[in-house]
Amino acid sequence: MSIGAEDNKTDVIEFYLLGFQVGQGLKISLFSLFLFVYCLIFCGNLLIITLVSTSKNLHTPMYFFISQLSISDLLLPTDIVPNMLHILLNNGEAFTFIGCITQLYVFCASEVFECFLLAVMSYDRYVAICNPLHYTTIMTSRHCVILTTMCWLFAFSLVLIYIATTAKLIFCGSNIIDHFFCDLVPLLELACSDTFFVNLEVYLLSIPIIIIPVTIIVISYIYIVVSVLRIPSSSGRQKAFSTCSSHLTVVSIFYWTIFCVYVVPSQGRTVTMSKILSLLYTVFTPLVNPLIYSLRNEELHIQLDECLKWGTTGLCPGTCIVQHLYQ
Repeated sequence: MSIGAEDNKTDVIEFYLLGFQVGQGLKISLFSLFLFVYCLIFCGNLLIITLVSTSKNLHTPMYFFISQLSISDLLLPTDIVPNMLHILLNNGEAFTFIGCITQLYVFCASEVFECFLLAVMSYDRYVAICNPLHYTTIMTSRHCVILTTMCWLFAFSLVLIYIATTAKLIFCGSNIIDHFFCDLVPLLELACSDTFFVNLEVYLLSIPIIIIPVTIIVISYIYIVVSVLRIPSSSGRQKAFSTCSSHLTVVSIFYWTIFCVYVVPSQGRTVTMSKILSLLYTVFTPLVNPLIYSLRNEELHIQLDECLKWGTTGLCPGTCIVQHLYQ
């Protein structure tokens, strides 16, 4: 709804999200699909978090960072999917201004955190391969906790800068957002006031948020490749590369989805196509990340096998049921 303003315009105090405008039959199918995928996301990431926290064999820096990635992959779809399902069933839904800004804040912060964490994980692989003798003294538990805490703090702090500026914009006239969540671009399109400073902040913050983490990842893997190529045996090279394959796959998927949505020119792209592309990083990425790490990791396989046998991991039968649901 709205309140009166000058020039026969209104100040928007809530937004109306259209979501996916489809027929009744397709609506039920999409609802069932998204609900099923969300359950897979929840179970898969919860399984990894539980395994890492309860299995002593997985109390290493690499698995600690993987569990933090799973926390982020739980936070992002939980911020988006339940509201998306509600919007889908109701053919659209009103969203308060505060609710919209909060959803945008959590969404952006979780994405930024993943940017930082992927850079930290590449540094961890660099130390493990290029400086293995000092790995245990460099990547201590305290060091890992400090690094992840800094990632969380920087993510929520940096995003707050342009979120606060966005919240101060004047929104009037139309309050309809043709999307399934409050993304920054469609939100700024509804603003009546000048969005120059918001866009400037986003571009400037892309340096610490995207460019610096990507640079760290690229430099780390340049050193990793050089070090691996110096290994005389092919089996040694293959083993070294295998420790990085999962991380490289996750990095590639994450930045590929972000690139498709926010970097590739949107001219000629339909609204429906934009929504489908948005599903890549809000639903697809959190779904495949636990699959990548569970399918390509022998130590996780061992812990899962022990879980299925109710063996020495100390996991409760309920965790094993979660594992079955994810298979």
